[in-house]
Amino acid sequence: QVQLVESGGGLVQAGGSLRLSCTASGIMFSIYALGWHRQAPGKQRELVAAITSGGSTNYADSAKGRFTISRDNAKNTVYLQMNSLKPEDTAVYYCRARRATISDYWGQGTQITVST
Repeated sequence: QVQLVESGGGLVQAGGSLRLSCTASGIMFSIYALGWHRQAPGKQRELVAAITSGGSTNYADSAKGRFTISRDNAKNTVYLQMNSLKPEDTAVYYCRARRATISDYWGQGTQITVST
């Protein structure tokens, strides 16, 4: 059974930082591309950051310079370090593990609320 479990969400003031973690089980973690997506109320889910199995990263324009995605294959965990948070970063953040078109898994999501 595949599970992706996010942690680290919560309430933070604007300008603050949070680090999200997503730990996977039931998959060969190292061969999966990983991503963090978010969905704000009334909006579509969007990609925030992604990292390939080889460690290459890409970011949404809104995340560049503020967020950093990383992975620790020994711990089956992907991280999202978020700095200089803004109220518009408020959303449910989801972890995703994907292997081409073969398999695609999502976590249950964790809420981040950034207050002014």
